[in-house]
Order: sequence, then structure tokens, then C-alpha cells
Amino acid sequence: QVQLVESGGGLVQAGGSLRLSCAASGLTFGSYAMGWFRQAPGKEREFVAAIRESGDSTGYSGSVKGRFTISRDNAKNTVYLQMNSLKPEDTAVYYCAAGVGSMWKYDYWGQGTQVTVSS
Repeated sequence: QVQLVESGGGLVQAGGSLRLSCAASGLTFGSYAMGWFRQAPGKEREFVAAIRESGDSTGYSGSVKGRFTISRDNAKNTVYLQMNSLKPEDTAVYYCAAGVGSMWKYDYWGQGTQVTVSS
């Protein structure tokens, strides 16, 4: 079965950096667009970033553009989210997702990893 396993979350001070990873198994990774989403307490899940199957196209939400970078290594079946200049409002559970044929529709989701940014 398909599994998406996130890692790399933790506690960091404002202005710091974290790198999230999402390891995929049970699917043909290079055939899937990958995305990162987040959900803060009491809020709906929101889009953060996405990357096309080959990695040649990316998209970001306005709140993270210029601070976060999504990338992927198809040889390792892994997608990354480099997060720099973190702010307390970036605190959330971060989820990766896989979708076939689109960066905007997702079929599989991971369990999430907690990111907490202290002020």
C-alpha cells in the first residue's frame, strides 16, 4: 500500500530553519506531483507548496514564497521542504501529499510532522 512518511519537524526559534522530508513507498514516485500542506490548531488545512513529477515546476502559497523551497529526489522517492526565516505563524502540523496528473489534486496523504516556532 501507499505510504508517505514525513520527518524533520521539531521546535525552532523564530528566524531559524528546518528541513522536512517525506519518504514515499508503494507508488511510482516519479509519476506523482507532490505537495506540502499544513494545519494549525483551530484552523483548516492549507496549501504550502507543490512540485511537478519531474521537478521542473513548483508553486507556493503567498505566505511562504521566498522563505520555503520544495524539491524532490526521484531516485530516493523523497520530497523535501526547506523552511527558512521561520515565523511563529508557521507553527502547524505539516503533511505531504501525492497526486497523479495535477499539482492541485491529491490522492494520498502522510500522517504529518509537527513544526513549532517559538518567538
